Amino acid sequence: MNIPRTPRLSLLALTGLFFFSAAQGSTNDNLAWKFSFGANPAEVGSKTVSANTFYTTELGYGFEPGSEMIDVARHQLGFCTSNKPFYFSVALPEGNYRVTAKLGDEVGESGTTIKAELRRLMVEKVSTTPGEIATRTFIVNIRTPRFGPGETDIVTLKPREKTMEIWAWDDRLTLEFNGPRPCLATLEIIRDDNIPTVYLMGDSTVCDQPVEPWASWGQMLPRFFKQTIAIANHAESGEALRSSRNGHRFDKIFSTMKRGDFVIVQFGHNDEKEKGDGIGAFTSYKTDLLRLMTEIREHGGAPILVTPMHRRTFDEQGHITNSHGDYPEAVRQVAREKSVALIDLHAMSKSFYEALGVKESAAAFSTVNGKVDGTHHNNYGSYELAKCIVNGIKATQPDLARHLIDNLPPFDPAKPDPVDTVKISASSRVSLEKPYGN
Repeated sequence: MNIPRTPRLSLLALTGLFFFSAAQGSTNDNLAWKFSFGANPAEVGSKTVSANTFYTTELGYGFEPGSEMIDVARHQLGFCTSNKPFYFSVALPEGNYRVTAKLGDEVGESGTTIKAELRRLMVEKVSTTPGEIATRTFIVNIRTPRFGPGETDIVTLKPREKTMEIWAWDDRLTLEFNGPRPCLATLEIIRDDNIPTVYLMGDSTVCDQPVEPWASWGQMLPRFFKQTIAIANHAESGEALRSSRNGHRFDKIFSTMKRGDFVIVQFGHNDEKEKGDGIGAFTSYKTDLLRLMTEIREHGGAPILVTPMHRRTFDEQGHITNSHGDYPEAVRQVAREKSVALIDLHAMSKSFYEALGVKESAAAFSTVNGKVDGTHHNNYGSYELAKCIVNGIKATQPDLARHLIDNLPPFDPAKPDPVDTVKISASSRVSLEKPYGN
């Protein structure tokens, strides 16, 4: 499925010869951008955005095609709204950005969920009463494929990354406003190069899945962090550790990493399918992981290893069976030998799935044409697995745990949230095409 919108990357950008926005002169020469939405006069220093302000390269900001916007004027603060999810983009260079949104209506109720780029959950279910204006701030990381000046210094993007997943790699910050009645009044976007970054690396169970009904824990994770750190999800469907290295995905991370950053690594689903002499969990895979842990530390980062979650494979007694062979244990061994923080998602996912039960566990996985995908999760399953990752961070990495939002309630994978209590507003883009990998 291709995303209907104005072109996101030029051919030259994708071949690595040129990578700057055509709109640099309009928005990229400042460190802060302010927008006022709706029919009211703009706030001082803000750019006016009406329902008809659609993105062009000349303007450098605007609503994406397909957004059906409504201008609303109020006595003090106007806003834009829509009867379906809408998208707003700003042309920006790669980096971390602090985004502050004012949401609400002087005379009506509003309900807003905010996602960024490829459905990263930033703000969950902000409800306001008539006359109430809510302010929410969050951090978004944006990136491009380039990591150096050479013609080959560019991430090897897969075909889907150049089409339906291009939002993860283009020259814009894109925000999705969702919910029963999203009312967007103002936006302020400020570049912040001083905060640490958490880099995520892995496969389809970690990456930012671009369309419903697919989702991964990595795109739910930002919702659980304060505005003191950025989450940069570099995982991609179908990836193994070796293919990520060969595709320059780690080179890209190392090109921007600074001391005090973190790298969370979860592979295994695709690595276990590799064949050949010397290929195996305790041979090639473990050797590659040991090397990676050293490299992350040499670049100033703190590595965190995650064992792969189980697939939905039950035995006759209702217990999850291990479909990953020795790969989870190889990860545990590397964590011990290198004194690296370990999040045992393999163990926690077993508790999670078995708590739901053989039949009911289908509610955590994507279902297409009545068939449950036993590997890839939906919004509910990903949300619960993200909570498992948060548990692991609390238990193993105190320097990262201090960036988690305050007063997070305890979570027990053996006692997951009821399915009907986790209601992530669905995005409008849908595809029946499975992600790469299995």
